[in-house]
Amino acid sequence: MNDTIHIQELVDGCAALAAAGLSDMVWGHPSFRDGQGRGVWMKASGYGFDEIDHDRVVLVDWRGEVLHGEGRRHIEYPIHAEVLLARPDANAVVHTHAPALAAFASLDTELHPLSHDAVPFTYPQLPRLTTVTGQLIATQELGRQVADALGDANGVLLPSHGAVTVGPDMATAVMYAVLLERACRTELDALAAGGPHVWTDAEETAFKREQVWNNTQLRAGYDYLVRSSGSQRKGRGIS
Repeated sequence: MNDTIHIQELVDGCAALAAAGLSDMVWGHPSFRDGQGRGVWMKASGYGFDEIDHDRVVLVDWRGEVLHGEGRRHIEYPIHAEVLLARPDANAVVHTHAPALAAFASLDTELHPLSHDAVPFTYPQLPRLTTVTGQLIATQELGRQVADALGDANGVLLPSHGAVTVGPDMATAVMYAVLLERACRTELDALAAGGPHVWTDAEETAFKREQVWNNTQLRAGYDYLVRSSGSQRKGRGIS
């Protein structure tokens, strides 16, 4: 995979996150593992998801040095570096501050499969980072703590901060971020209504994980978000 393809992965991933409403002004960031082992490709700091083009992507080595691109790196690059170093099965990482998942992360309660959205994060239960609260993940040590808390799960909640999701490709990591936000919002709505009282059991959740969220389904959702972002950009006069 050459540099142009890596960069396009980041552009598409950011576009999809913007289309899904997971933007937080200029904060939050996806990454993609460099195929040559040099580090991680990330969006440049200081830009929103909807502003990312080929000139606003940087390659950051495992220690935080920018190897390619003119932009600055995000201070929280250790999330991406340490997670990808710890997870050879993962090639993409997404960190967002979406409001529903941030609110749910503050609760001492489990996430339940109340809808399809929570299926990738239940049985086993979605983990939470408990060693630190709120601060930016700006050091290798804190990045390792995130990676340790994540383990082999699809995502991890960061109380008072946000969440991190991972996948074998950008489509999966982005879709997991989108699904996690939706799942947390559904749980919050159910809690506000005095529930939940009914949810999918472990056996059916395992079945739905493949039926509902297989690679084809995840890719279909991701491609829709990328297309939707293109329509939104044209509507705002952005080429």
